[in-house]
Amino acid sequence: MVGLLVTLVVVGTVQWRANAREAQAADAYPPSGQIIAVDGTQVHLTMSGSGPDLVLIHGASGSLRDYTFDLVDRLKDRYRVIALDRPGLGWSDRPHPGYGGVWNTSAEPPALQARVLQAAADAVGVERPIVLGHSFGGAVALAWALERPEETAGLVLLGAASNPWPGDLGALYQINSSRLGSALVIPLITAFAPHSRIEDTVASIFTPQQMPAGYLEHIGPEMSLRRTTLRANAQQVNNLRPYIVDMAKRYPDLKLPVEILHGTEDTIVPLRVHSEPLAQLLPNATLTRLEGVGHMPHHAEPETIVAAIDRVAARAGLR
Repeated sequence: MVGLLVTLVVVGTVQWRANAREAQAADAYPPSGQIIAVDGTQVHLTMSGSGPDLVLIHGASGSLRDYTFDLVDRLKDRYRVIALDRPGLGWSDRPHPGYGGVWNTSAEPPALQARVLQAAADAVGVERPIVLGHSFGGAVALAWALERPEETAGLVLLGAASNPWPGDLGALYQINSSRLGSALVIPLITAFAPHSRIEDTVASIFTPQQMPAGYLEHIGPEMSLRRTTLRANAQQVNNLRPYIVDMAKRYPDLKLPVEILHGTEDTIVPLRVHSEPLAQLLPNATLTRLEGVGHMPHHAEPETIVAAIDRVAARAGLR
């Protein structure tokens, strides 16, 4: 009896702490753009500027705030920039089972994510966009082009997860994507992860560069610690590889202009595993190796990224 009471107290404490932290994060970081409803799924996006359409798709554990920190302001003078929260992250919902005829949505394959984001982009009048994707978002950007090859002007891929990799991902992804880990481990992370650990984790993504001043406060990493977001991210990342295997077979069919930019010091999505073979598969791709740059090239060398976007626009006849 005593053991049962202790268990109930512990579970209740975790639940209360997790609820409080999630509510605090939501209050501090409300939607910064508009919510678009597509077939019962809400998608959060921001639009800035005017000109040819440019779609920005963020990576794992993130949100569109990664782009609104700096990059959007560098582009909105000559593009209409549409930044989107991927399904299950930021303020975007995960698609319901059966969305687009796909019933197993527990891991949201890149193609399904692309369809959800395309529906939201259609709703705000996006036409023949350049699509930029970073990290996991690069896989979704490639899926976007594979879904709509004639309606996509070009791609810009930043440290993109694009090709099959050897070995397994970290144990935490596997644990958190399991039923047991989802039920037991994720609530503990949400409830008790210290801010110092959060800051160290985000800073490590920028290695060997330094995290920009004010970045952490802008992106609101606590939003990524919500239980639903942790589950979505873990399941999507842990199940990505087989979808990449299938997608890679179709890359040679993409004839649109592609700019690939990848840091030589990226240890999260290694250049030799992903972008180097990708450049060989895409017939109209240009690979730029960013010497000494890690996994966040759009923060380390933003002007280089802007120049690559401009090159795609020119190659696609948009400028």
